[in-house]
Amino acid sequence: MSKWSRKDHKFKYKMFVADMNLLNMDAENRVVLNVGGIRHETYKATLKKIPATRLSRLTEALANYDPILNEYFFDRHPGVFAQVLNYYRTGKLHYPSDVCGPLFEEELEFWGLDANQVEPCCWMTYTQHRDTQETLAVLDRLDLDTEKPSEEEIARKFGFEEAYFNGTLSWWQGMKPKIWSLFDEPYSSNAAKVIGILSVFFICVSIVSFCLKTHPDMKVPVIRRVQVRTADNDTSFVIDKTSTEAHVAFFYIECICNAWFTFEILVRFVASPNKCEFINSSVNMIDYIATASFYIDLVLRTFANHLENADIMEFFSIIRIMRLFKLTRHSSGLKILIQTFRASAKELTLLVFFLVLGIVIFASLVYYAERIQINPHNDFKSIPLGLWWALVTMTTVGYGDMVPKTYIGMFVGALCALAGVLTIALPVPVIVSNFAMYYSHTQARAKLPKKRRRVLPVEQPRGPRIPGQAQGPGGCPGNVPPGGPMSGPMAQNRRMNAIKANHPKEMMSGAQKIGALSVGMTAPFNTNGVKIADGGGGGGGAPTTLPADGDTTTTTITGGGDSGVQDQLKINSQVTLDPVTGQCFTSTIKQPMF
Repeated sequence: MSKWSRKDHKFKYKMFVADMNLLNMDAENRVVLNVGGIRHETYKATLKKIPATRLSRLTEALANYDPILNEYFFDRHPGVFAQVLNYYRTGKLHYPSDVCGPLFEEELEFWGLDANQVEPCCWMTYTQHRDTQETLAVLDRLDLDTEKPSEEEIARKFGFEEAYFNGTLSWWQGMKPKIWSLFDEPYSSNAAKVIGILSVFFICVSIVSFCLKTHPDMKVPVIRRVQVRTADNDTSFVIDKTSTEAHVAFFYIECICNAWFTFEILVRFVASPNKCEFINSSVNMIDYIATASFYIDLVLRTFANHLENADIMEFFSIIRIMRLFKLTRHSSGLKILIQTFRASAKELTLLVFFLVLGIVIFASLVYYAERIQINPHNDFKSIPLGLWWALVTMTTVGYGDMVPKTYIGMFVGALCALAGVLTIALPVPVIVSNFAMYYSHTQARAKLPKKRRRVLPVEQPRGPRIPGQAQGPGGCPGNVPPGGPMSGPMAQNRRMNAIKANHPKEMMSGAQKIGALSVGMTAPFNTNGVKIADGGGGGGGAPTTLPADGDTTTTTITGGGDSGVQDQLKINSQVTLDPVTGQCFTSTIKQPMF
């Protein structure tokens, strides 16, 4: 062989070695992530883009690293992880539309990412679950469920849970929840339904009686016998109609109804689990104030009937109409309606603000518009009178008692009507949507199964899976006898089958493996296919005894350099067990041997 041919061959060989080194470096910089059975492959540098996250701290000492398949396994949602990995690649976090919001937040928390980094295009869709959770929390407070609670829940609610577990419940502690459910929970039993129907009956009778007694046909005249003197200087008696009052039957009806209301309030107060909460309840406040107004009116009629202003107290009896709100205990629809107005308080406040603003503006405009031209029949004598006209016009009622008569006033009236329609129409869809949202969730909750299948928490196996090595307590490697499971050629064959066919290390053959590590066929291998000899320099065919928790070993790796000189590395390894997570960590120090 000539001199130039030897140089050319040597140059080609160096170029080939350089290319193979580049391919080998590229393969070593890649990492395989198996998430929920779906394998993802990326560069280690990509995972370092977002520090202080789970993927940025991947090491081969973690328990979920499989040295046989050379991959990290995570039993997590694969669909969410696709967006997580895309976040590492592009720096933009998108929300998958086929995943529930709480699941997405849980996955991001596991991977160590911030949920507030979601892109603006997905933010509206992503935050919908938060509104749903708030709605469900409100429905839980409304207590719309008709399912009967367990005895343990009842004991916890009434504050004698300890006596329940000890079996020392008294007679009153056993009867108190039953009385409370009988008068406050209409759907708890058939007897409670009867009590609820009776309560609704007395409420309706009381309100109908309160309204009918003001009708003229339901009143009777108050006749007084008056003594008068005739022209003959004699005295005689005449019948004089001084006034009218409601029929006495309405008084007896009111007495019977209020007797029931009084009995109901007292029983519910005595049997209530929380007295302060019972007193501060708005519905209960209406109930006992309306009942108290009846007794005050009865006392005034009996002892202060001669006073001229005694009838003024009848005005406060109008609060008895508010007893209609007691029906919310019997109707979930009324509870949802009241909650809709509470949830729409901002929109209602905005509606009232714009109405007041428009009323003041158009009342002032129509007052001065009617004074510009000669108008002898001007109805707008002042701006306060114009306020009434503007209110009636903006609410599209239009009584017609006050109308503008000039052309400029008519123009102002047209603008006032249009502004009123737009002002009222804007917040109404929000209120309707709130009601539809609460109602739909209530219907969905009613159709949900009351009892769900219990999912038992199962502890996942921990510790690295290293061929030829059993796992000690907590997943740490322990000693395994020769010929044990996954030792020798069987472990090597499984490792070789797991390597890709076009792996750079497998592309080298024969003399092309100069510079690569020389290995034996029956010796155990590490993740890079390098032969590991025991610290004592034993035979290559025997399986290596790996250290357990706290042990320190010395390992020698032998390889051939480009010059054919044998190079050796002395590796000191120590295995450490984390008592909290149960993971094993290996600290390694490499030292060249001269």
